[in-house]
Amino acid sequence: MAPNDSAQATGEAKEPGAGRRKATRYLVPIGVAGVAAATIGLVPALAASGDPSLPKISAQQLIEKMAASDTQQLSGTMKISTDLGLPGLGSLGAFAPKGGGSDKSAAPEAKLTELASGTHTLRIAADGPDRQKVSILEGAAEYSLIHNGDDVWAYDSASNQAYHSQRGAAGAGKEHGRKAPGEGVPTTPKALADEFLKNVDPTTAVSVDGTAQIAGRDAYQLLIKPKQSGSTIGSVRIAVDAKTGVPLKFTLSPSAGGKAVVDAGFTKVDFSKPSASTFTFSPPKGAKVTEDDGKQERSHKAEQGLPGGLGSFGDAKNAKNSKVIGEGWTAIAAFDTGGKGIPKADESKGGGDAQKFLDSLGTKVSGKFGNGTVFTTRLVNALITDNGTVYVGAVTKDALVAAANSGR
Repeated sequence: MAPNDSAQATGEAKEPGAGRRKATRYLVPIGVAGVAAATIGLVPALAASGDPSLPKISAQQLIEKMAASDTQQLSGTMKISTDLGLPGLGSLGAFAPKGGGSDKSAAPEAKLTELASGTHTLRIAADGPDRQKVSILEGAAEYSLIHNGDDVWAYDSASNQAYHSQRGAAGAGKEHGRKAPGEGVPTTPKALADEFLKNVDPTTAVSVDGTAQIAGRDAYQLLIKPKQSGSTIGSVRIAVDAKTGVPLKFTLSPSAGGKAVVDAGFTKVDFSKPSASTFTFSPPKGAKVTEDDGKQERSHKAEQGLPGGLGSFGDAKNAKNSKVIGEGWTAIAAFDTGGKGIPKADESKGGGDAQKFLDSLGTKVSGKFGNGTVFTTRLVNALITDNGTVYVGAVTKDALVAAANSGR
């Protein structure tokens, strides 16, 4: 079943229990196992009718099944669709090592960030912790990121450019605190599921909501929903392979309804060992190769790609009086930018269109805090007050205004 097809669910949703985490990088993060017993029950959800028909299972048992999964080998095709309600976000990933070539560099940080917008088809292969391959298919063109032992290769067939990095190289990436290429960008249902499951806490309702068929395989559906009001997240649904415990599909739906914000799932999947040749790569003749020894500094940071110069707010660790208001799904980060309201784009440097775009996103608001502007997406919203305080979270506009009014 394709990711955007509606899965047929069966059974009643009941309260789950906490699972225990197997200590391996491939398994569900420890936050899932740490869910308080008082938050959940032990009554199994039935999946005794409909298609497919599977044995009854509780959410506790399903989470434990995911945590116990030792599946490290698979290959398949998946589709991922992302709709934040914004134009294409490819510019956010405009990373390029200094001296690393043109804007068409094959460096993976730039290409993988494009998955934050639109619909993409990917081919995935994995053989344990040292061999993975992700290919983004774009018509006749293909972009591939291959990790094989210490070597990381990326190749863009459209520009005939390649990128090479060695994780084992002495000091590679350490001087500048950089992650290995491609790290931190979830590209599979499992990676997306882990990001949310590690944050499960007593503010979360977790249940089994029937069964589904994904990529021709029987799956249970784990449903995660906020107990609190005010979150922009309506629910997270994870289809878990009934046999292996591997997440096959991940769907994040907004509380406002409509199309999913993120919908990622396998259309084909095979759990047999991929061929060793899958992970071998040699640059084609004539390809331009960028070698990254880990010493280059990025000439462009992700936040600098934000429209209208939002990147000038800087990162949270350097912000003044940063704090978190609330907890769980309605937690709001607040910090002082040290500036005065919204930064203005430099029109002399071509920032006029960016400024118009920024202004079009904002809604003027006022309250006890004074005046400000709320910038909204379908998932994350931010209130920037005229005195330079920022409130941001996966919460509604009203929740942001209430936080600002509280003066906390």
